[in-house]
Amino acid sequence: MKNLAGAGIWSTQLRHGDPGEAAEAAAELEELGFTALWIPDVGGPVFEAVERLLSATRQATIATGILNLWMHTAEETAASYASLTAAHGDRFLLGIGVSHAPLIDSTEPGRYRRPLAAMSAFLDGLDTAEQPVRPSDRVLAALGPKMLELAKERSRGAHPYLVTVDHTRRAREALGAGPLLLPEQTAILCSNRDEARAIGTDWLRGYLSLPNYANNLLRLGFSQEDLETVSDRLFDALIAWGDEEAVKRRVDEHRAAGADHVTVQVLTDDPKGFPREEWRRLGPALNG
Repeated sequence: MKNLAGAGIWSTQLRHGDPGEAAEAAAELEELGFTALWIPDVGGPVFEAVERLLSATRQATIATGILNLWMHTAEETAASYASLTAAHGDRFLLGIGVSHAPLIDSTEPGRYRRPLAAMSAFLDGLDTAEQPVRPSDRVLAALGPKMLELAKERSRGAHPYLVTVDHTRRAREALGAGPLLLPEQTAILCSNRDEARAIGTDWLRGYLSLPNYANNLLRLGFSQEDLETVSDRLFDALIAWGDEEAVKRRVDEHRAAGADHVTVQVLTDDPKGFPREEWRRLGPALNG
């Protein structure tokens, strides 16, 4: 059974970084007590990355956060899931998402449409595949009410990305008591706001240009000015910055709001480098 207790790590480096270091880092993260390792997908050999991380670990859950449904077929996904599970046991959690119109339409204008229907069709394909992926083995990237409802009805739960504690509270109310709620929380270990801003503001600005995230934040009560200026209020709500205790407090706030598992994404001044020292600092704080 997949272990989703405690805290996880969400990392682009584990997906796109040097494969050897990714495997080594995954093994260390498991030793540090992180129960799940989450990786993104922008197409390409994502299942090879999952295989590498499963091979490098013994008990940790490996999760896609998320598998981009526009870039894979349901049949391919189900077959890969079955193969990886047969080889490594029940440790692969399939997180599925609809991505964003500007990204998908950039290569094929007009392809991104009716995302809720696209997700439903993809889940139908997983259900009817030769080796189906059970609802209990998948979660959905869900921000708004309709996708949260679909996650509740047709998966094990929701994996919201770039969200606030208030969103976690609202998502738990929408999901009810049964489904899992597995939010991502971005964190920066630093000594002051200026350092946090230097690392996180432009990173955050890139996401705020995507309608799904912008609309979700507007629903949560932020203003267009908050988004355009990346206000301190918005920055602080989305990024936990400071020392290890500051990150732990935010993770605990998500749990108090209804999260079952919080997966932490660490930003540093080197976007491509593995933040291994920061992970070592956070391990005892989050898993002690």
